[in-house]
Amino acid sequence: MGGPGSGGARPGSGNKKGTKFKATISKMEAREIARQLIMTRADEMFRAQMQHSIGIQHMMLRGPDGKFERATDPDQILKALNSGDENSYYIFTKDPSVQAFTDLMNRALDKPKEQPQDVNLNVRNDVVERLAKARERSKR
Repeated sequence: MGGPGSGGARPGSGNKKGTKFKATISKMEAREIARQLIMTRADEMFRAQMQHSIGIQHMMLRGPDGKFERATDPDQILKALNSGDENSYYIFTKDPSVQAFTDLMNRALDKPKEQPQDVNLNVRNDVVERLAKARERSKR
């Protein structure tokens, strides 16, 4: 088996261990650019993710034209709440996100290990014997 001219791997042939191809290098460079861009706003994104895990609330104020717009100015929010006119605002609440909470906890405390599961198969002996006989027949 495997005399001269039989093909197969040859000592010293092929790429050296650790060789990176152009496509791999391009992906690594793109990944680093993406990482740097993300990290410039990581604090803001993390805070948004934390808020999402708790639940998000928006206060909407009725403008002079009758349309509701999202309130961002604390003074406007206080004025609307103190006005007593419940038709001039509403509060929109989004439920907490379990997925956002799980992601944050996995980042903060490491993802829990997957526990190995014991699998017990109860196979009747006659089935095992029939399979063994079928395998023998197929070898012929």
